[in-house]
Amino acid sequence: MPVDVTFAAYEKIMSDSQFWRSFAISVFRVVVALLLNLFMIVTLAYPLSKSTKVFHSRKFFMNILVFAMLFSGGMIPTYLVVKSLGLVNSIWALILPGAVPIGSVILVMNFFRGVPKSLEESALLDGANPLQILVKIYIPISLPSLATVSLFSIVGSWNDFFGGLVYMTKVEKYPLMTYIQSLTINLSETLQNASGLSTEQLQALLSVSIEI
Repeated sequence: MPVDVTFAAYEKIMSDSQFWRSFAISVFRVVVALLLNLFMIVTLAYPLSKSTKVFHSRKFFMNILVFAMLFSGGMIPTYLVVKSLGLVNSIWALILPGAVPIGSVILVMNFFRGVPKSLEESALLDGANPLQILVKIYIPISLPSLATVSLFSIVGSWNDFFGGLVYMTKVEKYPLMTYIQSLTINLSETLQNASGLSTEQLQALLSVSIEI
């Protein structure tokens, strides 16, 4: 237990330019991933919420989505695809692999299927096209489900550190969670190899490690 309150760890991290760079990368990632996720979720869930009489290929595309959800490509094939596209060390390597959250698509699709058909029929009689029906009827009614999947997207993008470890080879490209994880690993290794440090160095190191 520390004898005195110390803010050494906060002072250290606040003066670290890489911390703020990683923070900005994570914020950008969250915002772009959220917008992309919502666009893909809505544009996929809307046609899939229709019956096979309206959307004849519905079963085919649903089978593809369910198969992709149950049997993912895996880490190595995904990395090879990202590398072949030249996205390594790019912010898009953290965003595009998760552009279509299938679980969220299915959730919103089921919510769309619960929208009364009479609303859509009335809009069609008034001359509305499918895009207008989606924007003016389905999306406003489905705001609770969209808020839910938005929360999933934000939390998932912000907390993910493994993507940065896999797709980023430069520390300056790390998102915040990956950078914090690298600091934790470096501190653990330093503590394990602290036998050669002086008493003053050990005290300074322990004051920082306790705060972290």
